[in-house]
Amino acid sequence: MDQTLIEQLNRWHEEDEQQQIVDTLSAIPEEDRDYEAVGRLGRAYNNLGLYEEALAHLGTIAEAGERDAVWHYRVGYALFHLQRYHEAAEAFATANRLEPGDPDFEYFLQMSRGRAEKQLRQERRLAAKREAALQSGGSTAENHTPFAGMSLADFWEDSDYARKEYVSAPPTDEMIASVEEELGYNLPASYIALMKQQNGGIPKNTCFPMEEATSWAEDHIAISGILGIGREKSYSLCGDLGSRFMIEEWEYPDIGVVICDCPSAGHDLVMLDYRACGPDGEPEVIHVDQEGDYEITFVADNFEAFIRGLVHSSEYDTSDEDKITDLHNVAHGGFSPLLAELCANVTELDQIDQKIRRICTQIVEEKGHFSFHADERSYLMYDVQFWLYTKSYPDTDRQRYLDIYPNIIAFGAGEFSQGGYGPGWISGWLDLRLKEGRIVKEHGRIRFTDQAAAELIGRLKEA
Repeated sequence: MDQTLIEQLNRWHEEDEQQQIVDTLSAIPEEDRDYEAVGRLGRAYNNLGLYEEALAHLGTIAEAGERDAVWHYRVGYALFHLQRYHEAAEAFATANRLEPGDPDFEYFLQMSRGRAEKQLRQERRLAAKREAALQSGGSTAENHTPFAGMSLADFWEDSDYARKEYVSAPPTDEMIASVEEELGYNLPASYIALMKQQNGGIPKNTCFPMEEATSWAEDHIAISGILGIGREKSYSLCGDLGSRFMIEEWEYPDIGVVICDCPSAGHDLVMLDYRACGPDGEPEVIHVDQEGDYEITFVADNFEAFIRGLVHSSEYDTSDEDKITDLHNVAHGGFSPLLAELCANVTELDQIDQKIRRICTQIVEEKGHFSFHADERSYLMYDVQFWLYTKSYPDTDRQRYLDIYPNIIAFGAGEFSQGGYGPGWISGWLDLRLKEGRIVKEHGRIRFTDQAAAELIGRLKEA
């Protein structure tokens, strides 16, 4: 490619004009595109979320890219978002071997390996259940009285909100058949039995113990309510916020029926999963995390087991112990490799690590736990992380920063870590700082203004 075109592509990339890049490079005859052009085309497709297209183009230069860490990273990035985690891990491992120490390579390698292991366990479980269904004549449906020996008289929470948003009249057989036809699945007998007792609502017990961590917590998930059979209420199976809406509009996997919403306001939910049993069988219950590329986590073998396993939220009220642990970790816990690297590059003031620890100790003292939200001290820590990172990596654009942010503190590899975060908090902070003019965007790169950086350094000196 000539230098003029390269400079134009760089500007478009910095300004996040990915479609311009695709249109321009696609207009070049395929036989005239060199290695650099195809690589940039693959990157642009990745940034547009068109991962299959990215892989197709990157595959045409596979031989030339064999010794290029960036090519392997771009391939891995597409594979990761296509949930082909084992292949993604191999690509990121190669990139990391060719250019050791890159925080993006290390972060995605760690994430890919963890998800690949989880995906393999899931595939083995589903295969075993499919085999069991074949052995039993193709059906694993319930053949006993649902909830035998379990009293449901005190199961539901009675509130005006629950009655308004969730609870419908008991479903008739005609309504059940109509909803099943619309959804394309036979509902479990236990689900129908519970809905005939009360058709949707908020249970008194809203937590389910988990063996695997999710976006909600390390050891449990929480639900806001259970969707009833009908169309009248928003939170019913065929309501305007029901199962098909979440699948078609929020792009949750089309593998079953959404039965529970969660406190994240749509960013995770609970589903019936019919992949192993087919539309007429007895589905598993799964948790699906939108923030993690719709990552699926097994919850229970069937709906009745899920209901029987729900526990009260007080079972997980460990606030006093959590506060003690978090205070210890923010005071003494090891920083993530990336945070340690960024702190080592600071020359403007002394003991930046201790200043960070003091601010975070104040956050834990006030909140009782280590997390950043939309309060003053959290915003100060968002500012600190951004300043540290863009000092060391001045070519950072918006998307790169949002991608790398979790690897600084939120999911840091050391003890000084929150173990999770809400992406909306960090993007909201960034949008505010841009609107205020404290962060500026130049040729796609984002940075603090000199005045904003000086003000932040002044605050840190006083910390």
